[in-house]
Amino acid sequence: MPPLSVRAVLFDLDGTLADTAGDLAAAVNRVRDDRGLEPLPLETFRPHASHGARGLLGAGFGVTKDSPDFDALRDAFLEYYAAAICERTRLFPGADAVLAEIERRQLRWGIVTNKATRFTLPLLERLALSLRANAIICGDTTPQAKPHPGPLIAAAAALSINAADCVYVGDAERDITAGQAAGMKTLVARYGYLGADDSPDKWPADGWIDSLPGLLPWLPRAC
Repeated sequence: MPPLSVRAVLFDLDGTLADTAGDLAAAVNRVRDDRGLEPLPLETFRPHASHGARGLLGAGFGVTKDSPDFDALRDAFLEYYAAAICERTRLFPGADAVLAEIERRQLRWGIVTNKATRFTLPLLERLALSLRANAIICGDTTPQAKPHPGPLIAAAAALSINAADCVYVGDAERDITAGQAAGMKTLVARYGYLGADDSPDKWPADGWIDSLPGLLPWLPRAC
């Protein structure tokens, strides 16, 4: 494929840059244990790990945000997650080399996630990315979260780069929706947290990658 004409790369976090499913699943299982329930396997939670507390608690307890006990379950889940946010979490294979190559090519890069600041910044510090990323936009940085384009527009502004000169990489349909609405190029991370009902090949992205190293051929050799 020909390289995209971009000057910056923006990443979703959960399911795209970092494999966070293990710690998210562990937090849900601790809430289950508090309620006398057996733990569920990681495979139960993995397809929901990009969808926040709502998706994870839906998988773990069969609740929706309108369920009477949702708020209590969410608060307990978030407390456990905050206390053990990077016990099992790792960057996806090849991430360090890909980021180093992006930097070598003099491209700027950042992270745009729906994860709240109080979780994102400690996690990125543990992953040694907090001082390395050129922009970090969290779920509560802007008035709206993805799929609204606002967070991506804010990231481009933080980089002092036009949105049209950015590519956004994500593993959820809302990532592609947000990126396109912001006027960015978009790539689907097919190695991420996709569920059985997802059809990423039908999402209107500019392309698809099956690993983080698969991103590099899409990028210009130098800025």
